[in-house]
This record gives sequence, C-alpha cells and structure tokens, in this order.
Amino acid sequence: MDKDIMQTLVPVVLSGGSGTRLWPLSREKYPKQLLPLIGEDSLLQATLRRVDGLQGLTLAKAVLVCNEEYRFVIAEQLRLLGREGSIVLEPAGRNTAPALTLAALAASRDGSDPILLVMPSDHVITDIPAFHRVASAGAAWAAKGHVVTFGITPDSPETGYGYIQAGTPLGADGASSIARFVEKPDRPTAQSYVDAGNFLWNSGLFMLKASVWLTALQACRADILQACQTAWAGLTSDGDFLRVDKAAFTQCPSDSIDYAVMERIAGGQGGLPPAVVIPFSGGWSDVGAWDALWQVLPKDGQGNVVRGDVFLHDSRDTLAISEGRLLACIGVSDLVVVETADAVLVAHKDKTQDVKAVVEHLKRKGRTEGLSHRKVFRPWGWYDSVDNGERFQVKRIVVKPGGTLSLQMHHHRAEHWVVVRGTAKVTRGDSEFLVTENESTFIPLGTKHRLENPGRVPLEMIEVQSGSYLGEDDIIRFEDVYGR
Repeated sequence: MDKDIMQTLVPVVLSGGSGTRLWPLSREKYPKQLLPLIGEDSLLQATLRRVDGLQGLTLAKAVLVCNEEYRFVIAEQLRLLGREGSIVLEPAGRNTAPALTLAALAASRDGSDPILLVMPSDHVITDIPAFHRVASAGAAWAAKGHVVTFGITPDSPETGYGYIQAGTPLGADGASSIARFVEKPDRPTAQSYVDAGNFLWNSGLFMLKASVWLTALQACRADILQACQTAWAGLTSDGDFLRVDKAAFTQCPSDSIDYAVMERIAGGQGGLPPAVVIPFSGGWSDVGAWDALWQVLPKDGQGNVVRGDVFLHDSRDTLAISEGRLLACIGVSDLVVVETADAVLVAHKDKTQDVKAVVEHLKRKGRTEGLSHRKVFRPWGWYDSVDNGERFQVKRIVVKPGGTLSLQMHHHRAEHWVVVRGTAKVTRGDSEFLVTENESTFIPLGTKHRLENPGRVPLEMIEVQSGSYLGEDDIIRFEDVYGR
C-alpha cells in the first residue's frame, strides 16, 4: 500500500448471530462465535487475531457490536487475548446496517475518520496471508472513498450463499465494479453462475471509511441513520461497554448492509464512487451448518473428523464430536454426531441445514436445550447443573479470583454450599465469614446472601438447592457489581 494513503484501520466485529444450525454446541445464549470450533480460539477470537500482522496500516483497537446477553463473555474473551476493544451493546437486534452504523459512530467519536474492516464474528479463514493481501488492496480502494466488499471465488454451485456479479475490471489487484447482487439461487442457477466465471459468493466482509458509510446511509436509508444517531446521542459508558439509548434504537428499522446500501450503490444511488468487489480465495467459510464445519476441519484417511472421546470403526466421511461421554460409531458414513451434556444430535450431512427445525421444536415446547447449555457462563465464572429432581437441584459452581455474585435472596429455595477448592467469603444475613476446603454452610430460604472469591485461585463448590421452585428467575438482587 502506498505510504501517502496509509491510514488507521479499525477492525469492526459484528457479533449478533445465534448460529442455531450448529445446535447442540451453539445455543441462543451461547452462540457459535463464542465457541472454539476450529482451534483453541473461539471464532470471535480468531476473527480478532486475523488482522495481526496486516502491513501498511496503523491498527487501532477493535470495535465489537454485540447483544447485551453476550457482553461479559466477549469481554472475557478479549481479556484472554490480551487486547482492548470497545464493546457496543445493541439493546435489540436490528440486523447489520444499524450495527455497522453504531460501529462507525464509535470508531470516529474522537473526530478521526478511520478505515473500517467489517468482519462477521463467526466466519473461518484459513489462509491468513491471502486475507492480508486482499485486505491491503481493499484498504487502498477504501482510502479513496470506495465501499469495498470481498467476494469468495466459488468452487461449487452453492445454494446457501448470495452471489455478487463482478462488472468492469478496475485494477491489477483483481478489483471490479459491482454489476449486481443476487439472492440465494437454486442449484441450476448456481451452476450457471459458476460456469460464467464472473460471479462470487457474498462473504459479508467490507472495508470503507467511517465517513463514507455514514454518507452512504444518509443517501440510501436516512431513517436508519437518524435512529442510530438519536440512540448514540444517549450514549452511556461502563468501562469498555458502550450503551446507546434503548428507546431510540428499538425504533430503528431493521435492514442488512447489502439491502440498505450495497445494492443501492451498485445501482447508482447515492452519488458515491462505485462500490468495489475484490475476489478472495483463502479457505473462507461462514460455518453455517455442520457439513460446512466438516469441510474446513482436518480429516483422517477415511474422511472423518473427530473431537473429544470418540471411537470410530469402519466409518467414513463422518463428523463426530464428544464434549464428555464416550462416543462410538460403527459402520456409518456421511453422518454428523454431536454429544453434549444435555443433548445428542445425529444427522445426515446432507440434512444439516434442517437442524434449525430441532431448535424451533424446542422453543415451541418451552424446553431450555435450545436456549442455553447445562454449563452457564456468568461474569463471575460459571455453573453446571449436574443433577436435578423433584424439589432439588445440584450445581457445580466455579467463581474466578476476585469474582463476586450479587447480594440476593430467594423466596422459594434454600441452599447448601460445600467448598471443594479455594476459599469462599460468605455474606449471610448480617454476618460475614470464610468457608474453606471441605467446609460447608447453609443459606435458609428468604435470607439475603452473597458469595465471593477473595483468593488467587478459582473457587469451586457444590451447591445443593432444595425448595418448591428452583428456577433462575427466583432471584431478588439487592446489589450487583456487574450492573445486572
């Protein structure tokens, strides 16, 4: 990239999806972007790492836009990466155009006008050098005022993606104008696109200056811009969390970046320089279903992908994942088998798009397996509901060093706490005391109480709840350091 157009780059990560097609690993309250599906990093962490080493640009701290439900987990994943970021909280889901608008306002609130590299948080890119090459090319176009998107060179007639038809070639970097956007096609149409050679999969990756996005939105969807600016005017901050005005943002129309701006610019609306598409072949996948995950993971000689405690015999082209128990498959092919603590999925690889039907069924029945895992993360740590029955529930609770649960009370249950590791500081009524390993205490029904970890190692304990109602909504909070 030429030195005269070197500029600050702000990575923008959009983290609003639920990833229900990867159930039972992905749940509504713990979606796929928070999971380590490819390596040790979660998909979100891998997205943030992807910009490391990008040449010719000054990298600023990232802006992440997410649902309030995920804020503490995302903050913890940032902490584990050892990097800072601004986390913009959406009071309600309004699709990607409003999300990007909030990110642009956040990135430019110091008066600067950086280039934004907009990335979904749940995609996979395996060829990082190739990604850096196209990102550098995209930054050069973005610095000149163009809106840039990256189209994936198709290797099959995929019907699960939208397509971009490339128009007039613009440069040696492969950039072209955009002739049109095309919705997800049927297979014969998709095959004709692949045969034509000038159609690319729509990746959802963008590069553009913050001011260019705001100008384009003003020209194409002024109602979205106005709603977001009104919500931004009511901004409050809580550390790295940025909260916009809820009432104003919920009035914002819901629309995608493509529909709100990209298709209109491609059609000549807005008076902006033409939008640019740059082809990219770099091991990209949106990991939209289990068969897509199978495609990007390393396989054995029989085409199998295994993770966890898995034994396969006389099996091929199968994805088998165990989160705990032994999983054994004999004489199977083209299957997806996923075991978790509270659910098991068995599906043919050709039918993995239909997993969403399971989630819809669970919602209709009012079952929790579609919403959350048995292991639930909290800002202070996590708990795992290991057993339950009529009038009792047993949880394993882990509180990280310095973690503090809210001062709370329950109307319908009492709790017995047994410390198995570390030291607990307990508030019970008007008294405070320490409970160490192999000691226990009892919290009577209706008593104000709090649990803290004052030590330097994780606090592990077993909680036995007993009472007439054991739901998580039987909590009256009086004080909470996390603002819940």
